[in-house]
Amino acid sequence: MGGPGTDMISAAERVAHIEKIKPEICSLDCGSFNYAATAYVATMDMLRESAVRIRRAGVKPELEVFELGHIWQAKQLMAENIVDKDAFFQLCMGIPYGAEGTTANMVAMHQALPPGVVWGAFGIGKQEMPMVAQSVIMGGNVRVGLEDNIYLEKGVLADNADLVNRAKEIVERLGARLLNADQARKKLKLT
Repeated sequence: MGGPGTDMISAAERVAHIEKIKPEICSLDCGSFNYAATAYVATMDMLRESAVRIRRAGVKPELEVFELGHIWQAKQLMAENIVDKDAFFQLCMGIPYGAEGTTANMVAMHQALPPGVVWGAFGIGKQEMPMVAQSVIMGGNVRVGLEDNIYLEKGVLADNADLVNRAKEIVERLGARLLNADQARKKLKLT
């Protein structure tokens, strides 16, 4: 537990809303890392407890990985049979101070993934759409939204629909296809 002045909470508190609401899928942020002026802490024991609680709730974790060490941690959870072998990995690109949103970093993270997992990637800020394109080119899934970026282009504020439509255009121009909700559930093995 964190000391005075921190907002650190236990693994049980971090997933209490998941256990209550039981969504189809939820984020499990692997590993610890520094932001600009703060730090996010997720020890292996915290990840183990969170993953067990998420599994007991019948929810599939989306393993958010912000750098190569986080992939290593996720693979360890898989080796311990705490996370299923058909896990869904999300490569989080450009989060200060995780992996920078570059092609080289996405390639390195993709190569570190366990064989056969479903994966996707996103970039934040100005790297959002370039990472959409890079993920599609590499055979991954994409994510966009205001959580990651508030601009459609320099100086032009976006809403979620704008960002989704821009990503849709990129995906289709690169020859990939979009899935509807049922198809996505099947691909992610949620049904």
